[in-house]
Amino acid sequence: MTTAQDHAETERLLAEGVDIEPLAFNQRDYTGMLRPVVVAMCIAYTGFHIGVMNLYPLETWTYRLIHVAGGLVLGFLLFAAYSLKDADSADTQARSLSTAEMAFAALSVLGVGFGFGLVFYAWCAWWIAGAATPPGFVFSWFGPPLAAGVAVAIVGAWLFRDTRRTGLHWADVVLGVAAVAVCLYIIFNVNMLRLRAGTALAQPGDFWAAFVGVVLILELTRRVAGMALVIIAGIFILYSFVGPWLPGFLQHRGYNATRFFTYVYTDQGILGPTTAISSTYIILFVTFAAFLQASKVGDYFVNFAFAAAGQARGGPAKVAVFASGLMGMINGTSAGNVMATGSLTIPLMRKVGYRPQTAAAIEAGASSGGQIMPPIMGAGAFIMAEITAIPYTEIVIAALIPALLYFASVYFMVDLAATKHGMKGLPRSQLPVFSELAKQAYLFIPVVILIYALFAGYSVIRAGTLAMISAAVVSWLTPHRMGPGAVLRAFDLAARMSIQLIVVCACAGIIVGVIALTGVGTRFSSVLLALAEQNQLLALFFAMCVSIILGMGMPTTAAYAVAASVIAPGLIQLGIQPLVAHFFIFYFAVMSAITPPVALAAYAGAALAGSDPMRTSVESFKIGLAAFVVPYMFFYSSTLLMQGEWIDIIHTAVTALVGIYLLSAAVQGWLAGRLNWVWRAVLLIAALSMIKAGWMSDAIGASTAVIVLLWQKGFLTGRSLIRGAD
Repeated sequence: MTTAQDHAETERLLAEGVDIEPLAFNQRDYTGMLRPVVVAMCIAYTGFHIGVMNLYPLETWTYRLIHVAGGLVLGFLLFAAYSLKDADSADTQARSLSTAEMAFAALSVLGVGFGFGLVFYAWCAWWIAGAATPPGFVFSWFGPPLAAGVAVAIVGAWLFRDTRRTGLHWADVVLGVAAVAVCLYIIFNVNMLRLRAGTALAQPGDFWAAFVGVVLILELTRRVAGMALVIIAGIFILYSFVGPWLPGFLQHRGYNATRFFTYVYTDQGILGPTTAISSTYIILFVTFAAFLQASKVGDYFVNFAFAAAGQARGGPAKVAVFASGLMGMINGTSAGNVMATGSLTIPLMRKVGYRPQTAAAIEAGASSGGQIMPPIMGAGAFIMAEITAIPYTEIVIAALIPALLYFASVYFMVDLAATKHGMKGLPRSQLPVFSELAKQAYLFIPVVILIYALFAGYSVIRAGTLAMISAAVVSWLTPHRMGPGAVLRAFDLAARMSIQLIVVCACAGIIVGVIALTGVGTRFSSVLLALAEQNQLLALFFAMCVSIILGMGMPTTAAYAVAASVIAPGLIQLGIQPLVAHFFIFYFAVMSAITPPVALAAYAGAALAGSDPMRTSVESFKIGLAAFVVPYMFFYSSTLLMQGEWIDIIHTAVTALVGIYLLSAAVQGWLAGRLNWVWRAVLLIAALSMIKAGWMSDAIGASTAVIVLLWQKGFLTGRSLIRGAD
């Protein structure tokens, strides 16, 4: 007989540390004296944001510049330019520099040091002598050496690699110093730059600072998010210069380098909406997620899901749906959530009979769905509120039914697959005790407080801060009490977790800046209108394709921000409600993470499951197929976004849920038994007929499904159908 102690041990083994993200392939893990230095920098970075947001507001440009520069410094220190080896005894020894590498390092340090020194001189002259305007040579000479030093450092990092996870590369330090120099220059000249950036009055120093800043952002984006976003940003940058030679709506007058780079490093580009979001909502809720990790609430979420659903058929897959949805809602990145919770759920899914690629696909689908789950939606709700000026509470309420439909679809897929293959759940003896976990339901209090504070009218920043404090307070009711040390660890973790999102948002800001400078977004909207010829459905299909393409290889935040800038105005001009248009774009930006051929969440799951990445991405596409249907559902029936009378909302929600079940059955080839391709096609037609709300279409879909069910049950045969036709 299993004792309570055995259950406790099982619970510990199942869910300890599942929400801690593993190191990336190029992420450093310092030891010795370097470790406390980097930890202190991370703590200071997070503490700076929390302090400014709650206690001491800074001027907007200054705050965002420090936000970006700090992210660059930490990013270069934490993420190498190449893959790193796991630490072993042979890799702990410091490596010696060759003569060629010493030459590269000297040139790089000399160039960046000279540029930084001149900017530092300007600040010292201001602080000590009150000289608001330094000598002319200071800002005239600092740029070219700084840019040259950065170029040498980037090349040197590639040519002379230090693959130790514990090693600090000289080039990364140089690049971090260059980021600080750019930040100090722009802050020093911020008042004048507001007036002259992007105009003919821009100074050479303005150009060099902005140019170096853009190069640093692109290099760090490559390190933390891969080449996809860098290539897209590069195409947009190139577009700014070749406009006069392009045909049709792509043509524009073109811009010189000084005007372009000084423009994109303003609040119209890098310091604009995307950085506004990352410097407030993203850093805030990543810190909240870090507090939940430090207080072990994330472990509790997964344990709770295992206790509730682990014994059901295909139990671990259903746990993945619940647990990954909960964690994905908070941590803001689909691939990161796959790596965190998938390290537990994927092996257990394989244990009960799921194929490796199916297990990885289920985890990817559930983790991506966390981005559309209210109230946080991976910060998506706050991003949408910022872009559209629609109240946050309205967005969260509108997101409820679509999120329910998506997760119901994934659940149906999992359940039907488990039934089809005769899978069982985990033995109760291997699962946490539900009655014991139910006594700890107070661990949900931080999320409840967050929701209550937001709906009570508190600002997002105040609500998020209250939720963080409540997570620390609630932890004192558990063995994992958060004292000052745990709070500092949470701050450290928050900075590390937020680097990718911060840099990606800055890179997306480059694209947003190009769109604003060239006006291509408006012209694209005009072309969209012309192609659609006032056909809203055709326009939505184009919008779906563009959102998915932009989102491939790009985190949700950046994908949605860019897609909304390009596509949303055209959809709204066609008469589509702003809320519907933005939700439509947001959903497909999220689903790009599980859409072949570039599906980051599916690739992350494939790495854990040891399955083929492409096959896994195709499988994840099938698992999340409902997400490609739901946006069309709420286009046809805005009642799915809680718009309209309650009776209509309930009707459309119920029929949509039935349609989603039929869609899942058609995809899996199982209803009351196996379905051949003919009946799967019939069932698919029945499911699609229920997309557009209406009693007639719903009746057609429901009656078709009943016919298929009766056929499978043996109550209906071909002869009876023929007789009925007579």
